[in-house]
Amino acid sequence: MIDYRLPVIDLHRHLDGNIRPATIWDLAQQHNLTIPAQNVAQVADIAQIHDRTSDLLAFLQKLDYGVSVLADLDACYRIAFENLQDAHHESLDYVELRFSPYYMARAHKLPIEAVVEAVIDGVREGEKQFGVKANLIGILSRTFGAEVCKLELDGLLAHKKHIVALDLAGDEVGFPAPLFSEHFKQARDAGWSITVHAGEAAGSDSIWNAIKLLGAQRIGHGVAAMDDPKLLAYLAENKIGIESCPTSNYQTTTMVDTANHPMKAFFERDIAVTLNTDDPGVSAIDLAHEYKVAYDVIGFSKTQLAQIQLNAVEQAFLSDEEKAKLKQKSK
Repeated sequence: MIDYRLPVIDLHRHLDGNIRPATIWDLAQQHNLTIPAQNVAQVADIAQIHDRTSDLLAFLQKLDYGVSVLADLDACYRIAFENLQDAHHESLDYVELRFSPYYMARAHKLPIEAVVEAVIDGVREGEKQFGVKANLIGILSRTFGAEVCKLELDGLLAHKKHIVALDLAGDEVGFPAPLFSEHFKQARDAGWSITVHAGEAAGSDSIWNAIKLLGAQRIGHGVAAMDDPKLLAYLAENKIGIESCPTSNYQTTTMVDTANHPMKAFFERDIAVTLNTDDPGVSAIDLAHEYKVAYDVIGFSKTQLAQIQLNAVEQAFLSDEEKAKLKQKSK
């Protein structure tokens, strides 16, 4: 139910959560790495989710298969490039790709700063070849603790002009926002925008902390906002968008009933909600799938979905001039 006459945008897509099973298999063979699969089909069986997992952390473990084969910087470049090819195949006009350089570097002890550079180079070459505009969001993987996140931040800041924003992802309950307030101050001082995973595995307090302590301008997932009327009003009034990812929320058991996903309620309360894929390589989906879910299951009308597409333009970490250029498509 995407209207391809309007800008087609994905604002919440993990580059390191969108690694093709064929690429995982190919890199494993190339680097002589052992994975629990004998062919591409078996890689898809282990690395993708076809119903749902037990919780967010079980979902995140699925991403480990993809990053486990990033044995050198060429592999990091390759998956970044292929993300742009995938975006082109989906007819995206603009995509924000977020990635955790430490998470990508960890299995084979790659230098974090060099991983960032390889991702930037792969994305830029992909932009040239496929004609899709992309921006990069750096992720701090909170699961590894504040000290590792400082190393991760340093690696991202070394290439700060190629990054538009900072995100915090991973174990939301075990590693809450207050541990990372200094990291995000540095990011804001560098001129970056801020988006934070919050209200996915924890309550509305996590969203308030993301806004008040970290400076979040957008919230990833944010389903727990439904429990806090004051927060809902604050999000609407301050134009803090919610990056909704319904299939991901079902697969992580954040939401067990997609028909009652709070995305519709957010929209009806004038919150700038957008529709996104999260980890399409793990979830085995694309953006068109999410729009179909929003129409068929959640109950959005075509007119409402068109507004969600326009919300994505307004919520994008782009200049006013770049947003105006995207909007030209709909004229």
